[in-house]
Amino acid sequence: MSITGNWDRREISRRHLLGWAGIGAGTLALASHGLTGRALARPFFAGDPFSLGVASGDPLPDGVVLWTRLAPEPLAADGSGGLPPETYGVRWEVAEDEAFARVVRRGAAEAGPQLGHSVHVEVDGLLPGREYFYRFKAGPEISPVGRTKTAPAANAPTAGMSFAVASCQAYQSGFYTAYKHMAEEDVDLVVHLGDYIYEGGVSANAPRQHDGPEIETLADYRNRHALYRTDEDLQAAHAAFPWAVTFDDHEVDNNWAGEIPQDRNGVNATRESFLARRAVAFQAYYEHLPLRKSAIPQGSDMLVYRRLTYGDLAEFGVLDTRQYRDDQDAALRLQAGRQMTGPAQEQFVLDGLANSRARWNVLAQQVFFAQRDFEPGPAERFSSDAWDGYVAARDRILGFVQDRAIANPVVLTGDVHKHYAAELKANFADPESQTIGSEFVATSISTGGDGQDISAGGTTVLAENPHIRFTNEQRGYLRCILDQQQWRTDFRVVPFVSQPGAPVSTRASYVVEAGRPGLQAL
Repeated sequence: MSITGNWDRREISRRHLLGWAGIGAGTLALASHGLTGRALARPFFAGDPFSLGVASGDPLPDGVVLWTRLAPEPLAADGSGGLPPETYGVRWEVAEDEAFARVVRRGAAEAGPQLGHSVHVEVDGLLPGREYFYRFKAGPEISPVGRTKTAPAANAPTAGMSFAVASCQAYQSGFYTAYKHMAEEDVDLVVHLGDYIYEGGVSANAPRQHDGPEIETLADYRNRHALYRTDEDLQAAHAAFPWAVTFDDHEVDNNWAGEIPQDRNGVNATRESFLARRAVAFQAYYEHLPLRKSAIPQGSDMLVYRRLTYGDLAEFGVLDTRQYRDDQDAALRLQAGRQMTGPAQEQFVLDGLANSRARWNVLAQQVFFAQRDFEPGPAERFSSDAWDGYVAARDRILGFVQDRAIANPVVLTGDVHKHYAAELKANFADPESQTIGSEFVATSISTGGDGQDISAGGTTVLAENPHIRFTNEQRGYLRCILDQQQWRTDFRVVPFVSQPGAPVSTRASYVVEAGRPGLQAL
């Protein structure tokens, strides 16, 4: 079915000259035809209400989430985006073409102050494996145009797909040039594995300045997200592809674990004060990203683990390794029963692996999964924040994969600001033990500054961990290209982020052949 669009295409064309744009959001209400009967504010704005762009996410075979947030003054001190506490009507359209001559879905939503005037529209009724274009309108203002793509039909024969993996984008650490290049790629999906914002203050020598100490309030978190979303390169990557996102620690507080903050002597030292901070951090996260209504925070709880499937080719288990974990404790790393994901999510992981019909079974998660010993010689030193601090939890998953002969498991990881390619072993202490899967780790978009090819510490990690085959310490992202026969990961890097304009290149590429666990360098 096609519905003829009637919006001013001259205005759309003018806005689209600004390039693909991206934005995050939270939803209030959706009507399939027209706005609800509620009294709505007259939508005339002092500035561009779509200053944060547009975005889409969590593609299904018949639909996607569309996102925007009305914010004519995105960095207003009170976190309001420059709007009064009133509800605004927002119309949306989805078309088969960029000119919106073939509109296939349209509707209306409400953007209210409860969720920062953000909008999350869960569009359905689309065709599988198809490219679509979308836009919003509030009053006389029309948003930039976004492009998205639905997933193939469930279990349908699927020849191939490609996606990018990103994480760790500290605004003050450098420019988002990697996103500029990512937006020019030909991929079906972007997977973001956390540290979308950073909660800390800013050092005096940062390449990009922003004001203020460590954030704590809802207004603080809203404005930190809004600051990041004003970046044109990040907007471009959001507008070019659907995203699947999950958080790590810095969206709330560095190295938090369950209900326990990192700093137990500071302002958020008590359980109650930390959970209050976590609640506002989760709300702002939801308000700025293309997540479904199932992820709307319930106080300090937010359900983000879920599955996305691409026909019979790939199934993605998108995980949360923060909210349900035990506290970090190096002395307890080998203790039986240690929890990284919590019992319910762990069972969700195992059930997904057992029931999957996909060629490639992917766990998209936050922290380093394979064993990683940092200490040269016979002594050992591990990160208690990574899966090395939760050995029993890792062993339960790897043991299940080995016992059930799960097809082609691949773990995707962020967090560590370095690229890695690693093999997952039945026994990491024995290099000759069975290889049962692979892990690809994405470096940061900007966190850590310009970086380098490899440091002395990186050389030590390679020497002490023969299952880790590659590392690189520049900024960039992963590009993964897969079909029924092989998975290829390209480690994309930029030489600097301290100033804009860096070129992109592929530092290394590794392949996994279906049915033959293990990495092959190209």
